[in-house]
Amino acid sequence: MYPTVHVVGHPLVQHKLTLMRRKETPTAEFRRLLREIAMLLAYEVTRDLPLTTERIETPVAPMQAPVLEGKKLCVISILRAGNGLLDGFLDLIPSARVGHIGLYRDPQTLVPVEYYMKVPQDIGDRLTVVLDPMLATGHSAVAALDRVKAAGATQITIVHIIAAPEGVQTVQDAHPDVRMVIGAIDPGLNELAYIVPGLGDAGDRQFGTAGHG
Repeated sequence: MYPTVHVVGHPLVQHKLTLMRRKETPTAEFRRLLREIAMLLAYEVTRDLPLTTERIETPVAPMQAPVLEGKKLCVISILRAGNGLLDGFLDLIPSARVGHIGLYRDPQTLVPVEYYMKVPQDIGDRLTVVLDPMLATGHSAVAALDRVKAAGATQITIVHIIAAPEGVQTVQDAHPDVRMVIGAIDPGLNELAYIVPGLGDAGDRQFGTAGHG
């Protein structure tokens, strides 16, 4: 495994992933589970944020108390499926700045096509966290990372709940400096470039639209 790839083996993450994978899991529960997993992954992403101290008064005594140092995170959602992770991150880090990148995978070529992008202007001053639930071929993730770097981001983590080895390899080859936080790495892809066993189309399942799985 690559040194910048962190697979989160926490029992709660793995249990909730199993509930999400079940084909009978309804849309509302799928969305709830995705949000809960996002909060657990956000805990891992933010584990090493720098701290400073400030003087406060508790009801008992004054103290030098730890607080986050510097500017807060910038969280970038890859539309549309990334919005399910975004909600969980904002539950934990409500002051984070938010950006969006709209990408879809051409069904014939599997090449990502961008249709929207808007990110904070000071993205270069913040830890940037890119959210995309499923990492299949990795082409969309690489395209998003290309655009985020072009916008000025230098400290970047990308978050997936499930990834295929092919996607991890693709991202690492293109962006070896980007930290990857992943819930689980599945065996591989099928002929339609879906993760196997995966959980189907994360966007379709969280929004209740027709699709694979």
